[in-house]
Formats: sequence, C-alpha cells, structure tokens
Amino acid sequence: MSTIVETNNRFSNIASDCYSCVINQARSAAHFAKLTQEQTKRIITVAKVALEKSKTTHILVQHVVRRVADAIIQERGESLDFDIYAEVKEKSNILSLAYADKFQEMINISNSPFETALQIAAAGNIIDFGAKNHGSLDLDKELQSFDKTSFDHYDIKPLKKTLNKASTLLYICDNSGEIVFDSLFIKELQKEYPNLHITAALRDKPIINDATLEDAKFVGLDLLVTTISSGSIYPGTVLPETTKLFQNLFASADVVLSKGQGNFETLLPIADKRIFFLLRIKCEYMAGLSKAKKDSLVLMRGNKTDKPI
Repeated sequence: MSTIVETNNRFSNIASDCYSCVINQARSAAHFAKLTQEQTKRIITVAKVALEKSKTTHILVQHVVRRVADAIIQERGESLDFDIYAEVKEKSNILSLAYADKFQEMINISNSPFETALQIAAAGNIIDFGAKNHGSLDLDKELQSFDKTSFDHYDIKPLKKTLNKASTLLYICDNSGEIVFDSLFIKELQKEYPNLHITAALRDKPIINDATLEDAKFVGLDLLVTTISSGSIYPGTVLPETTKLFQNLFASADVVLSKGQGNFETLLPIADKRIFFLLRIKCEYMAGLSKAKKDSLVLMRGNKTDKPI
C-alpha cells in the first residue's frame, strides 16, 4: 500500500497509486461494520482528509487505516477494542483449520517438507481483507488451489544458511486464518532446527483481519511457540510505535521472518540481512516494489548492511 516516494519534487509518504486502494478499504471496512450510507460517506471523508494531509506530513497508509477504523468505532459508539472484522476473522480461522490436515499431509509426503511448508505459509497470505474488496475474496476457492502458486523471488539458500547459524527467530505474523498455515511452517522449522527458539508476534488490537493474540490462541499457535503482542495497532509494523519488548526482540533476533504486505511495506526501509519477507504480491505497485510478478509469492531477504537502531 505505501512507501516513502518522491513525486514531482514534492515529498509524499503515500504513493498516489495507493489512494484508490485506501478509499476502497475504508468503504469495505464501513460495509463490514454495517454502517449506513451517510456514515460511510463520513468514513470515506476521513480517509480522503488523511491522504491529503500525507502530502505534507509523515503519514503512512497504516496510519490512515487506523484512523478509519477509529472513526468507524466512534460512529458505532463501541469501545476502543471493538473488532470490525470479528465475524470474517472467525470464519477465516475455522475454514483454514478445516484445511490444515490436507496441507499437513501434503507437507508430510513432500520430497522437501520444509520448502513445501514455506510455500503454503506464503500462499496463505492471500487471506487479506485489506487488499481485497468486501465480497471479492472466495476463501474456500483460494484454499483449494493456493498451494499451486509459485515463487517469483526466492531467497531460500540465504534463509537456510542464516537459520543454520541462528538460535533465535522472531516470526511477525499477519492475518487471521493465515496463521494456521504459519503454524504448519513453524512445525517444520522446529523439526529442521530443533534448537531454534521461535517467538511469534501479533497485533496488539484488532485492525482489518490481522491476527491478534486471541486469534493465535484460537488456532493453537500459542501451544507451538511463545506468542507476544508487538504493540502494533496498525496493519503492519511501524517499529517506533511498537513495545520496548518487541523492539528488543527485533534488534536481538538472529533471524526475523516478516509475513505479509503490511509488514513488508513498513519494515523494508530498515531491513538488514537478518530479515526475510514472506508474502503474496497482490497489486502492481507492490510488484514494482518487490520486483516480482503480481499474484506470485516472494521470499526476499533484506539488504541493509547494519541492523536498524
């Protein structure tokens, strides 16, 4: 959705390509929240005002999405932890769990269980209601075929080489439902690297269909690894706005595995070579940013020389 770009010599934090996506996401969130037409107009205005402000102020797409969510919560008169996407998140978790055995069997019979599990975890990133309009994601159909999606950028050798030397891994999760397939990959990580200590980080409060600690408990991820809140209230990881615990884990981890588009956008500018991004490319703008084809999978290593401060 967003990155810092230079456009016509004017500094902007949000690429113009992303404006329509942000507006569509605001409209979709209002739909899921069952707002009236008049309320929806006010929510879209909130998004438009924030986008305009981003031309002169340091605002990311993730900030706009949070403002939209807070405005929807206010329109509904709900508490601050109200989950707009609660129903669709629960359905995503339940449906993904129903497919878990099928994909686990696929991993078990694979000639390369680790890479098959990695591919399934990456393909699971399609479960993203921030990048899809309401009603446009046929989750059951996607789950039947997403194991066939291929990688266009695949830094598997650097990942394995880094894991061979690692003792700690920070796994930054993305969406509900998707974390079921992260769990399958984490099981393979534990088999392949039994001495590796894995911590999974999730969002601090509901935002779009991103996974929280409650989702992790619902699918059993907390039984596999240590799970923590990153402190993020955004659909991504804006590092200065996370908890000190998360920042310390991020700085000290031997390997960081970042799932999904929101985390990719927010962490790519500071990503050193410990960090690997695992996601599905969902739009042409992201295709350009990752240098990979739209609808393909990406396993990409960060390229900064030094660790972020």
